Amino acid sequence: MRLIAIGDNVVDIYKERNEMFPGGNALNVAVLAKHSGAKQTAFIGIIGNDDVGDHIIDSLEKNEVDISRIRRACGESGKAYVDLNEDGDRIFVGSNKGGIQSLLKIRLTDEDYQLIKQYDVLHTSIYSSLENELETLKKSIQLSFDFSNHFDHEILKQVCPHLTFAFLSGSHLTEIEIKELFQEIHSLGTPYAVVTRGSSGVMMSYKGEIYEQGIVKANVIDTLGAGDSFIAGFLTRYLENHNIQDALQFAAYRASLTCEVNGAFGFGKKLDSKLLSK
Repeated sequence: MRLIAIGDNVVDIYKERNEMFPGGNALNVAVLAKHSGAKQTAFIGIIGNDDVGDHIIDSLEKNEVDISRIRRACGESGKAYVDLNEDGDRIFVGSNKGGIQSLLKIRLTDEDYQLIKQYDVLHTSIYSSLENELETLKKSIQLSFDFSNHFDHEILKQVCPHLTFAFLSGSHLTEIEIKELFQEIHSLGTPYAVVTRGSSGVMMSYKGEIYEQGIVKANVIDTLGAGDSFIAGFLTRYLENHNIQDALQFAAYRASLTCEVNGAFGFGKKLDSKLLSK
């Protein structure tokens, strides 16, 4: 299985630890899919030309992610400031709003599409500003999209007609509300919908057939990136064997491993003190 991700990337800055870790949904899924057994992964995104960006690039290279179509731009890389509560759950306390990538937009070229066509699935996110490209992209590849908890009827109506896989964060929703959400997503054309619910596990629907998966117990250090790890694990395993329940179990296991490391996949680096100011 080959996965390409396009879009958001940051460093997650832990002020108490004076340490930064590479992250961002799209970037995490590219790296964590490789950890989950994907034969090949790639990442396309806009990264600043600062020391933070150098660390992001270094982490991608060391995780054997293809970055041949990545963009470096003059400006700050994305930064998110993170605290952890006593349960290891991450709390975002500030950011630079994506840095330079929020001022620019990825314009996909013919060369990008030649690379994209070599992969089995493309993953992107609500934070990646790729919504207007989805209609064209779906002609070349299956699409996966993470809405996080930022979804309403308008964004679903815009995005879901082009997707194969929709991932949403729904720990605030009841089971009845989740099933109603599934119905809306399917009516708009997306066959696979997955709602993660933190410690309550996962609910999934494939064309109206409901599946559930509990969490796998872990020695929780840091939950940052667990949802991204679930996405990466599910896509990797499901596109290999097309067994939904097996893919859900594998994804839950992969998410549990992510909870046992700092950051989404490690690769922490001590900070220059000037990076600590928001």
